[in-house]
Amino acid sequence: MGPVSEPNPGTEATTSRSVSDDEQGEVVRPVMTTGRLEAFSDGVFAIAATLLILSVRVSGSPLGPAIIHSWPGIAGYAVSFLSIGVMWVNHHLVMHQIARVDRTLLMINTVLLLLVAFVPFPTQLLAEHLRGADALAAALFYGATLTVIAVFFNLLWLYAAIGRRLLEKNADPSAVRGITRSYLPGPWVYLAATMIAFASPLASAVLFAVIAAFYMIESTIFAGRRRSGRKRMG
Repeated sequence: MGPVSEPNPGTEATTSRSVSDDEQGEVVRPVMTTGRLEAFSDGVFAIAATLLILSVRVSGSPLGPAIIHSWPGIAGYAVSFLSIGVMWVNHHLVMHQIARVDRTLLMINTVLLLLVAFVPFPTQLLAEHLRGADALAAALFYGATLTVIAVFFNLLWLYAAIGRRLLEKNADPSAVRGITRSYLPGPWVYLAATMIAFASPLASAVLFAVIAAFYMIESTIFAGRRRSGRKRMG
């Protein structure tokens, strides 16, 4: 097989090919660096978080009582913004451990971003119907969305991490195990909170807020432990 052409040095993240270690002339699937994936993902996260404000609506007068009456929209905005913020932080954490991406990882990430961009819609439905007859359907729809997002977060990470398929060569094994342990319960936690809606849609919504706060605190603690571990290794 002839030599593989060199990538264009003018691009930040270019597709490259390499020959397998067994020197049998087999070409490994194309891979690229994470730069473009992260840039695109950051944009989607930012847009999704911004669109959440559309779920906040105040109508009627006097204004004070009207603002108080709109608390489901305000609460939904806060919970979903925190949830998307935690997703963005975790996505950054995952990409920090990944050295390169392939087509499969790109497709998993694309579906994940599709779901993240979808969050403002169930947020608005939950805000509008939490106090009405359709509260159960709204809570189930919101919870199902977050549950599926958690599933795809696991798929994204496990695809890259199993066998260290796409990880950095110097990725800390303890950090890799820690990420796996923290992600695996996610879908089940969101599913449990969703099922609570059959008893009380409001309680289910409160649990989503608690989960968002927990993951925000957990991510901060985990990041602190990583920094401490690096200092000890240094």
